[in-house]
Amino acid sequence: MPLTSAALDNFDPNSPGLVSNNIFGLPFSEEDSQLIIIPVPWEVTVSYRPGTSRGPEQIFDASMQVDLYDSDYVDTWKKGYYMLPYDKNIRNKSDYLRSCAELIIGCLSEGNPLNCSKQLLSKLQEVNEGGKMMHDWIHDLAAKYLAEGKKVALLGGDHSTPLGYIKALSEKHESFGILQIDAHADLRKAYEGFTYSHASIMYNVLEQIPQVSKLVQVGIRDYCDEELEIIHESPDRIRTFFDKDIKERQYEGGHWKNIVDEVIDALPQKVYISFDIDGLDPKLCPNTGTPVPGGFELEQIFYLFRKVKEAGKEVIGFDLNEVSSGSHGHDCIDPIVGARALYKLCNVLAS
Repeated sequence: MPLTSAALDNFDPNSPGLVSNNIFGLPFSEEDSQLIIIPVPWEVTVSYRPGTSRGPEQIFDASMQVDLYDSDYVDTWKKGYYMLPYDKNIRNKSDYLRSCAELIIGCLSEGNPLNCSKQLLSKLQEVNEGGKMMHDWIHDLAAKYLAEGKKVALLGGDHSTPLGYIKALSEKHESFGILQIDAHADLRKAYEGFTYSHASIMYNVLEQIPQVSKLVQVGIRDYCDEELEIIHESPDRIRTFFDKDIKERQYEGGHWKNIVDEVIDALPQKVYISFDIDGLDPKLCPNTGTPVPGGFELEQIFYLFRKVKEAGKEVIGFDLNEVSSGSHGHDCIDPIVGARALYKLCNVLAS
């Protein structure tokens, strides 16, 4: 039921977004809001281009340009969305550990083993311990809000960030599936030696969270032999809709609707959405950490989300990750696309 908060009394949803308010210019406080967004400015293990740790604040700024009317979820925003302030200590920790990770990645890219240097092994341990710290922090924060009856969302950062949040959800839900929108399979074990690599998030989820009964991946187009082997060996738990197969079906007259129906059929009743922005066509996210040709239009993904809801599935949470402006600040499309993706996901979760 929409809130009857006093904050709405003097709020005009048709006016420009006020930066003095919260995300999307909404007037809600943390207490008023039914949905809490946890920003995680973390990008320690990114393996190509940095910038995602600044994603949450860039999306916040761009969100002031998002009109609140959504024809799929009219006035759902009135339930209250609130984004927590991003934790500067977490971002500072990320920046420091990122410098450690760069040394390790540089060593590996030159063909040198990590055990050639005690210093690098110490740095690797520090990075892995930092990853565990980050996940524990998110777990405890998410669990706190879930216990208060709030709905929770996570805004990265790189794609390693939601592990602790998914663990918190697993303590409330006996079984659920993950709908992963992504260019990458993210099924690598400790990629580059990092236990909590952005390329290992789904491997870690499947290994550590048995409550995740099904992983349904959509748009995957960049993966290694090891990941493909995991997919083929786990047909009951992993269903992957490869971008190449999707495109070829459409080239031959197939419809996105029919593919979406198959995606929905593969999902269990309860669904968590993990949206890596690089699942989109890179023209919409040119500054993301690891762009890959191919992918989707944003409206295709919005259609998928709507059909998931219309099928009666219960969306229990989501993360949105890998949005970055790179070195371009706000003079690019990435945070604008990210803000619109975030708003749609908030409406899907809150509706």
